[in-house]
Amino acid sequence: MSVTRLIISVALLLASAGAWAAEFKTVGAAPAVLYDAPSTKGSKLFIVPRGTPLEIVLTYGDWVKVRDVAGDLAWTPARALTGRRNVIVRVANAKVRAAEDEASAVVFTADKGVLLELGEPGANGWIKVRHRDGLAGYVRSSDIWGI
Repeated sequence: MSVTRLIISVALLLASAGAWAAEFKTVGAAPAVLYDAPSTKGSKLFIVPRGTPLEIVLTYGDWVKVRDVAGDLAWTPARALTGRRNVIVRVANAKVRAAEDEASAVVFTADKGVLLELGEPGANGWIKVRHRDGLAGYVRSSDIWGI
Protein backbone atom coordinates (compact mmCIF):
# COMPACT_ATOMS: atom_id res chain seq x y z
CA MET A 1 0.00 0.00 0.00
CA SER A 2 2.81 2.46 0.78
CA VAL A 3 4.39 1.75 -2.64
CA THR A 4 1.09 2.66 -4.30
CA ARG A 5 0.97 5.93 -2.35
CA LEU A 6 4.56 6.66 -3.33
CA ILE A 7 3.81 6.07 -7.01
CA ILE A 8 0.70 8.25 -6.86
CA SER A 9 2.61 11.00 -5.05
CA VAL A 10 5.40 10.97 -7.64
CA ALA A 11 2.86 10.99 -10.48
CA LEU A 12 1.05 13.98 -8.98
CA LEU A 13 4.33 15.79 -8.43
CA LEU A 14 5.38 15.25 -12.03
CA ALA A 15 1.96 16.27 -13.33
CA SER A 16 2.04 19.51 -11.36
CA ALA A 17 5.57 20.39 -12.51
CA GLY A 18 4.17 21.69 -15.79
CA ALA A 19 1.83 23.99 -13.89
CA TRP A 20 4.74 26.05 -12.58
CA ALA A 21 4.87 29.28 -14.50
CA ALA A 22 7.20 32.18 -13.98
CA GLU A 23 5.60 35.20 -12.33
CA PHE A 24 6.62 38.57 -13.70
CA LYS A 25 5.86 42.06 -12.48
CA THR A 26 6.98 45.47 -13.67
CA VAL A 27 8.76 48.24 -11.80
CA GLY A 28 6.15 50.88 -10.94
CA ALA A 29 6.10 54.64 -11.47
CA ALA A 30 9.38 55.22 -9.61
CA PRO A 31 12.68 53.40 -10.17
CA ALA A 32 13.21 50.43 -7.84
CA VAL A 33 16.26 49.92 -5.65
CA LEU A 34 17.53 46.35 -5.59
CA TYR A 35 19.25 45.14 -2.42
CA ASP A 36 21.38 42.14 -1.49
CA ALA A 37 19.04 41.28 1.40
CA PRO A 38 15.33 41.76 2.19
CA SER A 39 15.96 44.97 4.16
CA THR A 40 16.79 48.61 3.50
CA LYS A 41 19.82 47.97 5.71
CA GLY A 42 21.20 45.67 3.01
CA SER A 43 23.67 46.85 0.39
CA LYS A 44 22.15 48.64 -2.58
CA LEU A 45 23.06 46.73 -5.73
CA PHE A 46 21.17 48.38 -8.59
CA ILE A 47 18.57 50.98 -9.42
CA VAL A 48 16.13 49.61 -11.98
CA PRO A 49 14.23 52.05 -14.24
CA ARG A 50 10.44 52.23 -14.14
CA GLY A 51 8.68 49.87 -16.50
CA THR A 52 11.37 47.18 -16.31
CA PRO A 53 10.04 43.60 -16.04
CA LEU A 54 11.36 41.46 -13.19
CA GLU A 55 10.74 37.80 -12.45
CA ILE A 56 9.44 37.08 -8.95
CA VAL A 57 11.50 34.25 -7.48
CA LEU A 58 10.44 34.39 -3.84
CA THR A 59 8.17 36.45 -1.60
CA TYR A 60 9.31 37.13 1.97
CA GLY A 61 6.89 39.36 3.86
CA ASP A 62 6.86 42.79 2.20
CA TRP A 63 9.90 41.92 0.09
CA VAL A 64 10.36 39.97 -3.13
CA LYS A 65 13.45 38.31 -4.51
CA VAL A 66 13.63 39.09 -8.21
CA ARG A 67 15.62 38.06 -11.27
CA ASP A 68 16.39 40.58 -14.01
CA VAL A 69 16.95 40.03 -17.73
CA ALA A 70 20.68 39.44 -17.08
CA GLY A 71 19.85 36.69 -14.58
CA ASP A 72 21.01 38.66 -11.53
CA LEU A 73 19.11 38.04 -8.28
CA ALA A 74 18.30 40.75 -5.74
CA TRP A 75 15.63 41.92 -3.29
CA THR A 76 13.20 44.82 -3.57
CA PRO A 77 10.14 45.95 -1.63
CA ALA A 78 7.02 44.36 -3.16
CA ARG A 79 5.33 47.79 -3.27
CA ALA A 80 7.92 48.91 -5.87
CA LEU A 81 6.35 46.56 -8.42
CA THR A 82 3.07 46.67 -10.29
CA GLY A 83 0.94 44.05 -12.00
CA ARG A 84 1.17 45.91 -15.31
CA ARG A 85 3.17 43.76 -17.71
CA ASN A 86 6.06 44.84 -19.87
CA VAL A 87 8.63 42.78 -21.71
CA ILE A 88 12.15 43.66 -22.78
CA VAL A 89 13.69 42.89 -26.16
CA ARG A 90 16.66 40.57 -25.71
CA VAL A 91 17.95 40.36 -29.29
CA ALA A 92 19.28 42.96 -31.70
CA ASN A 93 16.70 44.19 -34.18
CA ALA A 94 13.64 42.19 -33.15
CA LYS A 95 11.04 42.39 -35.89
CA VAL A 96 7.53 43.26 -34.75
CA ARG A 97 5.13 42.09 -37.43
CA ALA A 98 1.55 42.94 -38.39
CA ALA A 99 0.40 39.34 -37.90
CA GLU A 100 1.60 36.12 -36.28
CA ASP A 101 3.60 35.05 -39.31
CA GLU A 102 7.21 35.43 -40.52
CA ALA A 103 5.85 36.44 -43.94
CA SER A 104 3.78 39.26 -42.45
CA ALA A 105 4.84 42.89 -42.92
CA VAL A 106 7.27 44.36 -40.38
CA VAL A 107 5.50 47.12 -38.41
CA PHE A 108 8.69 48.20 -36.63
CA THR A 109 12.05 46.90 -35.47
CA ALA A 110 12.97 47.05 -31.78
CA ASP A 111 16.55 47.19 -30.55
CA LYS A 112 17.89 45.08 -27.72
CA GLY A 113 16.80 46.50 -24.36
CA VAL A 114 13.65 48.26 -25.62
CA LEU A 115 10.63 47.97 -23.32
CA LEU A 116 7.35 46.86 -24.87
CA GLU A 117 3.92 46.58 -23.29
CA LEU A 118 2.74 42.98 -23.18
CA GLY A 119 -0.46 42.17 -25.03
CA GLU A 120 -2.11 38.78 -25.29
CA PRO A 121 -0.27 35.62 -26.33
CA GLY A 122 -0.73 34.71 -29.95
CA ALA A 123 -0.40 31.39 -31.72
CA ASN A 124 2.75 29.35 -32.27
CA GLY A 125 5.12 31.37 -30.10
CA TRP A 126 4.02 34.88 -31.09
CA ILE A 127 3.19 37.57 -28.53
CA LYS A 128 1.26 40.77 -29.17
CA VAL A 129 3.21 43.83 -27.98
CA ARG A 130 2.87 47.58 -28.09
CA HIS A 131 5.56 50.26 -28.15
CA ARG A 132 5.08 53.41 -26.05
CA ASP A 133 4.78 55.37 -29.31
CA GLY A 134 1.57 53.45 -30.07
CA LEU A 135 2.86 51.00 -32.68
CA ALA A 136 1.69 47.45 -32.07
CA GLY A 137 2.26 44.05 -33.56
CA TYR A 138 3.50 40.53 -32.94
CA VAL A 139 6.99 39.46 -31.91
CA ARG A 140 8.49 36.01 -31.46
CA SER A 141 8.44 35.01 -27.79
CA SER A 142 12.08 33.93 -28.12
CA ASP A 143 13.05 37.56 -28.91
CA ILE A 144 11.71 39.01 -25.65
CA TRP A 145 12.10 38.47 -21.91
CA GLY A 146 9.39 38.83 -19.29
CA ILE A 147 6.75 36.28 -20.22
